Amino acid sequence: MEKLLEVKDLEVSFQTYAGEVKAVRGVNFDLYKGETLAIVGESGSGKSVTSQTIMKLIPMPPGKITKGQILFDGEDLVPKTNKEMEKIRGKDIGMIFQDPMTSLNPTMRVGMQIMEVLIKHQNMSKGNAKDRAIELLRLVGIPSPEKRVNQYPHEFSGGMRQRAMIAIALASSPKLLIADEPTTALDVTIQAQILELMKDLQKKLETSIIFITHDLGVVANVADRVAVMYAGKIVEYGTVDEIFYNPKHPYTWGLLSSMPSLDSDNQTELMAIPGSPPDLTNPPKGDAFAPRNRFAMKIDYEMEPPMFKVTDTHYAATWLLHPDSPKVEPPEAVKRRMKNFSSERQHRKDDE
Repeated sequence: MEKLLEVKDLEVSFQTYAGEVKAVRGVNFDLYKGETLAIVGESGSGKSVTSQTIMKLIPMPPGKITKGQILFDGEDLVPKTNKEMEKIRGKDIGMIFQDPMTSLNPTMRVGMQIMEVLIKHQNMSKGNAKDRAIELLRLVGIPSPEKRVNQYPHEFSGGMRQRAMIAIALASSPKLLIADEPTTALDVTIQAQILELMKDLQKKLETSIIFITHDLGVVANVADRVAVMYAGKIVEYGTVDEIFYNPKHPYTWGLLSSMPSLDSDNQTELMAIPGSPPDLTNPPKGDAFAPRNRFAMKIDYEMEPPMFKVTDTHYAATWLLHPDSPKVEPPEAVKRRMKNFSSERQHRKDDE
């Protein structure tokens, strides 16, 4: 498969009154054409900063890319000016934001917001742009698009506004679509519809997707590969099956343990990860997850673990993978979740 995006040793900091916040600390990942990569982790782990840095949307200052490369189609985006990035944003890279109500312009008709992208990046006439806007609204599943194209965002439901945001992001047929927690503000039923829509559109348009979320559960049936982030770093990286069936990092175990399951009964208790993420104005020595990790060893507080290779596609930054470390099994809650994941996947296949 051909690589579309390569992020190499990316570091991003923000200057604040409290000092320099090292929000992204040496992030590396690749994205292939037609693939979906999910980046998961708690709030504050650096997911959204990473995705917004790819589009050069972080405010500079106080934000600053202190190190690294972002190679898109072989071209480094880091040195590009804002004016140069304006030609790429919307045309080659589209973005779906978390809250469509604050992302859509409340004073402009929805159709005109789609048309703006088509007129700017595709040089379409106003008439052709309106016809295409109606096609896009129909494509994302909005009923009566001929009528809806002339309505304002407040006349749309939450799910329809998110569909309109997807239509805007797809207007110029971008090579890369970044979805930053696109279903967080939606109820479970609408969330499932939006996820199914994105899967369907990806098959039709062959767009690569970076899906940002704090919820591992929503990526199980959407992603090809998963990157787990903690304290500004990727701590585990693998295919969706490797992350769900064979997780290796204790933080990934914690995320899986906190997920509700379709097969869980009312007696099953969800496990919470104790403690809080570290203060990134002064990142801790060693493994940043050590204070919250009940399996932490002395070395976790002294040295940062490298990325250990599990398979050719699976890596995890934990000293538990060192040949000399004690053998530790995932907690029972994680084993149950792995077993339930297999059952849920079979349910979905049967439904299909």
